[in-house]
Amino acid sequence: MIRLGVPSKGRLMEQCFDWFAARGVRLSRAGSDREYAGRVEGAENVSLILLSAGEIPRELQAGRIHLGVTGTDLIREKLAGWRSHVEELAPMGFGHADLILAVPACWSDCETLDDFATIARDFRAEHGFRLRIATKYHRLVRAWLSEEEVADYQLVDSQGATEGTVANLTAEAIADITSSGETLRANHLKIIGSEPILRSQAMLLRSVAAGDEGEVRAFARQLGL
Repeated sequence: MIRLGVPSKGRLMEQCFDWFAARGVRLSRAGSDREYAGRVEGAENVSLILLSAGEIPRELQAGRIHLGVTGTDLIREKLAGWRSHVEELAPMGFGHADLILAVPACWSDCETLDDFATIARDFRAEHGFRLRIATKYHRLVRAWLSEEEVADYQLVDSQGATEGTVANLTAEAIADITSSGETLRANHLKIIGSEPILRSQAMLLRSVAAGDEGEVRAFARQLGL
């Protein structure tokens, strides 16, 4: 039995259901919105498991699900050496968002990453501690800043509304996911640099640890992959 994990709520779940339906496989909840079991019609030996998008990387890594749908940002953030744990089968064309670095809009002298590196260096010299970047994406942000040779900063964990940390004086900058940028502008923040840290979208992934590769490949062929 192939275990398929998909997001359990919201627009991401609806778009996921639509994606499979367009390929002849109908997914649905087994009962109320509070239940996390599901039904699969149009494919044999496939069971549906509803999970939060953030849980799916862990379940794929552990081999408790054979296939999963989640964002590329979550896979790369939560799984060190992710390529050894999962195989990307198909980008799904929805859930698009960029992981970006943003600073207060009033920082008129900060438009590029080089500007940011200079400000971070001067900030440490002036205040005696490193400039704080609030984020949920420690692995991705740290690797990107290291590659760009930015050193004078510290990452602070944000599990709530990251955009509000600057106004609340718990950080000087943020690194977060955005799709339209409206929330950033509402919080008087601007994006630094011309390219994001990562461009993310929903992805159908296969677990390496789960095994049953033949059955999974057959189901993928049924989906037209």
